[in-house]
Amino acid sequence: MGDSAEHRLGTVGIAHRAVGSREAVAANLAWWDADADDYQATHGEFLGDADFVWCPEGVREADAALLGDVRGKRVVEIGCGQAACARWLATTGAYAVALDLSGGMLRHAKEANARTGIDIPLIQASAEELPLAAGTMDLACSAFGALPFVSSPETVFAELHRVLRPGGRWVFAVTHPMRWIFPDDPGPNGLTATQPYFDRTPYAEIDADGRATYVEYHRTLGDWIRALTAGGFVLEDLVEPEWPAGHTRVWGQWSPLRGKLFPGTAIFVTRRADP
Repeated sequence: MGDSAEHRLGTVGIAHRAVGSREAVAANLAWWDADADDYQATHGEFLGDADFVWCPEGVREADAALLGDVRGKRVVEIGCGQAACARWLATTGAYAVALDLSGGMLRHAKEANARTGIDIPLIQASAEELPLAAGTMDLACSAFGALPFVSSPETVFAELHRVLRPGGRWVFAVTHPMRWIFPDDPGPNGLTATQPYFDRTPYAEIDADGRATYVEYHRTLGDWIRALTAGGFVLEDLVEPEWPAGHTRVWGQWSPLRGKLFPGTAIFVTRRADP
């Protein structure tokens, strides 16, 4: 593993077991701090410094316009990483802020702010406890940030319902839930179902003492929709991007081989219900 995040955190194995919020926050804070440099080195060029790429399939907000007209709108990016999306939003006339749990990721965001001259406000916080006043945001977005790693999406949705104005749009991209049944392998081994779709037991990587060093949660499509509805959101669209012709990039488990057969990303387009 060399000097990988797994090596630095002492990861020795995998467990499928219950993981509460406190353990998940501690594990994923440590993981993304440890992995921030490698992640940016691997994906930074593809994501850009001021571009809004929703997913490994390459869907861009400039083309998809899932957030609608953002000019003059106050937008928060949840789980921003290097904050390229928030920076792009600022170039289109939005008032954007970016939030992430990881100080390591925000260090890269700060460097990109300086590199581009687009000085996005950066906030270190959990998506389950947003340090934002009620009714202060017009829009919220997340491109694979935070949601796969929190124990309670219901808590996140409640927080977003609080900070968004009535009718405010909330759009987020996550790994397509059907991917849970396949191994995280971009090759032929990733085409055979091995894990029950209905098993919500979290995936955890653990150290020699059994402590989680990385945690990811699974929800079915129905789980996501019910949590959104219970949180006061209306689902307007569910986008399942097809793998584009000529797109050869392999990103983790995403690959042309798998992408031509089944979706890898689900993008939920929702709005805060009135009142």
